[in-house]
Parts: sequence; structure tokens; C-alpha cells
Amino acid sequence: MNDRSVRCSALTEAELRGLVERLAAIDRPSASAGERRAAELIAADLDRAGARARLEDEAAHGGYWWPVGLPAALSALVARRGRLLPALIGLAGAAAVMDDITAGSQLVRRRLLPQRRTTNVVAELGPADAERTVLVVAHHDAAHSGLVFHPELPRAPLRRFPALLERANTTPGTMWGAVAGPALVGLGAGLGLRRVRALGRILCVGYAAAMADIGLRGAVPGANDNLTGVAVLASLARSLAGEPLPAGLRVILVSTGSEESFMEGMQAFARRHFSSLPPERTHVICVDTVGSPRLVALEGEGMVWMNEYPKDFLALVQSEAGRLGIELVPNLRLRNATDGLVALRCGYPTAAIGSVDEFKVPTNYHWPTDTPENVDYGTVADCARLCDAVVRRLAG
Repeated sequence: MNDRSVRCSALTEAELRGLVERLAAIDRPSASAGERRAAELIAADLDRAGARARLEDEAAHGGYWWPVGLPAALSALVARRGRLLPALIGLAGAAAVMDDITAGSQLVRRRLLPQRRTTNVVAELGPADAERTVLVVAHHDAAHSGLVFHPELPRAPLRRFPALLERANTTPGTMWGAVAGPALVGLGAGLGLRRVRALGRILCVGYAAAMADIGLRGAVPGANDNLTGVAVLASLARSLAGEPLPAGLRVILVSTGSEESFMEGMQAFARRHFSSLPPERTHVICVDTVGSPRLVALEGEGMVWMNEYPKDFLALVQSEAGRLGIELVPNLRLRNATDGLVALRCGYPTAAIGSVDEFKVPTNYHWPTDTPENVDYGTVADCARLCDAVVRRLAG
């Protein structure tokens, strides 16, 4: 076995679990006091491990049910009568939702909706003037639950039709209707197409109800999504500080707040720091939900259209996984959005590492059963080993 495959300074599985359990006990919805408390503990852990850690406070709305649900509800309300008003509201609503869920400017939530404080943790190893930088990002806030996240919804059809599972390489586009509903109302009204307008209204009512349900529920423990990613950051801090980094390399470990409100923390980090991180000398690794049984390096992701991750970087990650004896689920894309999407859309070579179960979906996703005892810590440890190897390979 290669001497880089196991690093005695990395966190053990027991230590990984202890970190996840400690943070999962904190109620951590986006942009909350609990999220801030978790950030303080994470910063202290990273600092003790040998990284130079600090907190960065940013403005965030802290939810997505209003930015998505409000355009849907307004479009449904005006859909029955008139032409100009429903056309304008429907098309504007569709554009606003698309901007919000695709790592766009998020103007509606930033300019029109109330703002709170979210907290990013930023920790650095290596010289600030290093020639190359690797940014490894996870998030510490926890998602709200909702009936639309019931674990059986994606799994029941695959149990009934196993042939679908064999062919599946992309998860369903669950947010397509949030854009399509207002758009169909607008187009149906503008073009005088009654059935199109009616279909749009049905979609809008459904999404408005789903968003209301999510907004009224509390946050889940968020052990897999994404305290497992935070645990990988802590393990990396220890392993990278325990053995000298290659010359000319700086590693930035970032745990964002408000990722669950559509990457608000990462968007703020980008506005604050990306101007000083040249894409030609910076790689980004996003670690999100890595406590399911099988690791995956995503081919692409996106809630509306698919954003492909660069194949040369993906090949490097796959090569290191093979060298370490870590199996990655091949050829999988997710119709979700992680912090990696922000970096990818800003032009950075980016890799996104996650995990799935036998049905090719993350376990306990946004559900109250996302607890520490339901995490596969062997997978988390494998992810930490893989990230360590990729970081050092990028330096070479």
C-alpha cells in the first residue's frame, strides 16, 4: 500500500463520529444562532489542528421557501383572469426562481427579502503567497425537512422497476416545476392558451404548498448533510498540518453557512475572495454529504440545466481513488446544487465529492433520520484520505 494511503495524523472513524455527534446536537438552520455556534466550534477545531482559522460574517436571507414559493403563489393567484398581469408576473417569477436556484445573482433574496447573519469558517495552511491554491469547501448549516423529501419517494419506483435503477445516471429534476409553473402561467396568459395557463397554475399551487410545508418545519440534525463534509475538513487540517505541505501550495478549508438556502454562504465567500484567487492557479474541491455507503465524484450537477465538471480534474480524482483502493460510483449526475456549483460557474476547475446508497441517492436526505448513528464513517474516512491525496497530487 502506498505510504500516502493512510496518514496516522488523520482523524479516526471514532473521532469523525465524535465530531459529527457534537455538532449534530446543535440546531443549525441557515443563518441562525445555532449555525453561528457550530461555526465557532469548527473554527476552534481547525485552529487546534494547525490551520489558521477565522470567522467571516455575511448577510443572508437564510431560506429558499420565500424566494421559490412567493413567485409560485403570486403566479397561481393571478393565473385565472386577465392577460398582461399574469403574463408579467408569471414570466418575471420564472426568471427570479431560475436565477435563485442556479447560483445566479439571487437579486430577489438579496435586495427584497429580510437579511440575517450567516457565518463562514475560513482556515488556511501554507504560505499566503503560494503559487498554487486548493480550496476545499463543505457546509455546517442543516436543512429544513418537508414531505417532498420523504425517503421513499425516489426509492419506491426503483424498487418496483429495477431496470430503471440500472440505467439511472441522473436524479429527477425536482425543481423544474418551480420554474415551469410560473413560466407556463405567463406564456399561457400572454398567448391566450387556456390549458397551458391551467397547467402552470396547478404546478404553482403544488410548489407553493411544498415551500410552505418546508418553511414551517424545523431543521434536521444534518449529520450526513453536511457534518460529514465538516468532519473531512477537520481530518484534512490535521493530516495536512501533520506532514509538511509541498512547496508552493496553500490550502484553504472553508465551511460555509447558509448552503441549504441555495449556497448563500459560498456566494458571499466568492464575492469577498474570488478576485484574489486566480482560476488558473486555484482548484476547488466541494465535499458534501459523504456519509452514505458509496462515494461518488459527480460528473455534473444543476437544478435546471446540467453543469458538467471538468473531465481532466475528474480523471485526477478517479485516478487517486483507484490508487487508494476507493471505489467511486461512475457516471452519476445530480439535479441538486452544492457550493461546488458556485466555483464552477465562476470558472474554477472544480470537483464535487458526495455519496449515495444502492438507489444512487443520498441517505436520509433532508429527513429527520439524518442522525449521527445513520452515517457510514468508513465512507467519511475514505473521503478524507481521497481529499488529502488529491490536494498533494495537485501540488505536484
